[in-house]
Amino acid sequence: MTDITTPVNHTDADLNWYGIRVTYCREMQVKADLDSRNIENFLPMKYAEKLKGERKVRVLVPAIHNLIFMRSTAAQMQEYMATSTLPIRFIRSLDTRQPIVIPERQMRNFIAVAGNYEEQIMYIDYDTALLKKGQRVRVTGGIFEGIEGEFVRVGGDRRVLVKLAGIAAVATAFIHPSLLQLLDDPKDTPKKRQ
Repeated sequence: MTDITTPVNHTDADLNWYGIRVTYCREMQVKADLDSRNIENFLPMKYAEKLKGERKVRVLVPAIHNLIFMRSTAAQMQEYMATSTLPIRFIRSLDTRQPIVIPERQMRNFIAVAGNYEEQIMYIDYDTALLKKGQRVRVTGGIFEGIEGEFVRVGGDRRVLVKLAGIAAVATAFIHPSLLQLLDDPKDTPKKRQ
């Protein structure tokens, strides 16, 4: 078995993104553990106000409780599961009972939106996101340039929704329609929005 604390040269094709469920809001502990093992990970964060003494301060806190993502090989993922002392479990497919592999492009879009700590970012329950069917679009300018997702209205604002199948969804801040490019099919060449 390979020691996952020692960096091993893998090609990007060998690495996959996996979602991890954590109990009792220990996502920061799991992140620290993954960081100490040199395993790439992503923990969506947001700003929140907390009382420090008698004054309020803004601090970064996990945006989605009990959820963190790791990028590793299947062997590293299995070994991490076996050696971690923290109570974790990988998010599994209901059909195959295998850990869900999140497509690289989908995860990079999610990170690009969720990695922005703006207060206007909205995290949406995945089941709620399924109710919002919209046109597939690509953002062509601004801080979310290159993001692909669904064009939706949330709270009266136009936003782009990025979903991780069966796991989570995040919506950008308001995006003007002039910054959107329609996508008929992810494989097709995008057409400019009229």
